Order: sequence, then structure tokens, then C-alpha cells
Amino acid sequence: MKTVIFAAIAAATAVSAPAFAQDAAPFTGPRAGVTMGYDKIGGEDGFAYGVTAGYDLALAPRITGGVEVSLGDTTVDDSGLDVSRDIAASLRAGYVVTPRVLAFGKVGYASTRFEFDGDGAGLEGVRYGGGLEFAATPNTYISAEYQRTEYEQNVGGRDAAMVGVGYRF
Repeated sequence: MKTVIFAAIAAATAVSAPAFAQDAAPFTGPRAGVTMGYDKIGGEDGFAYGVTAGYDLALAPRITGGVEVSLGDTTVDDSGLDVSRDIAASLRAGYVVTPRVLAFGKVGYASTRFEFDGDGAGLEGVRYGGGLEFAATPNTYISAEYQRTEYEQNVGGRDAAMVGVGYRF
């Protein structure tokens, strides 16, 4: 009886391992893309744009996890406030909703360059958000996400609604 149980467990493991990789297949591996969208910082609206790169792994059936880095800029420049260079590094977790749609959340570190009337400072903060990624082909994707950054020293926050397109290698 023990032999039958162990054989059943071994067979289930052998069968589920390929399915495990297949469930998350279009959402795993290295990726790179471009993003753009609406940006709001300190009551000022602007247009944000940038590049992202990341790597995702299948952690469990339909579950992915990975890292993401981004470099961006914004057009927010009004009333003595000029916001520029934005660098972020995040951890990302996702759930494969359908074979072509991934819902994800992320949290990480962000550093943004602010200039107030000519005096500049780089402020650090926590970035978090979430969105959807659609696998248009096995290697290309389209994404939409919301991200919020809370800066240090009670400076306030930043809200962005971004769309992107990218390629998985």
C-alpha cells in the first residue's frame, strides 16, 4: 500500500512540474520595456516616461515572483518645483489570471531628484503599486499599473498611472 501511495505522489509530481512551468510560462524570464503615463507630485500634474527591466520566476502554479528596476523622468516643472531623475528597484509578485493575463503587485525603493528654486536634493522613498500585464505574443507584453511613492521627511507622495510595452527574452 505504501508503494502505491509513493508511486501516486511521484506520478503527480512528475505531471504537475511541467504544468507548473506552463501556467506561468509567458510571464517568466528576463524582460525589458518602456513606460509612460500620468504623474502627480505635490499637486502638480505631468507626464512620466521611462524604461524598466526585470526578471520573473514561476514560484508555484500560477504564481510568479521577481525583481524590477526602472529609470524614469517626468515633465512636472511648475511653481519653482522641478522633478527629474527617478530610479527604483522593486520586488514583484504576480498571479496568472488567465494564460495571457498576469495581475501583479510590487513594493520597493525609489530615489527621485527634486529641485526647489535651484536647490536640488535626491529624496528616497517606498514605492508600491500593482497592475495587469497582457501577453500579446509569447515574447511581447502590454502593461498598465498604478504606483505610489511615499518620500522621506514627510515631503508627501507621488501618484502615477503608467502604461507600457515590453519584450521578454
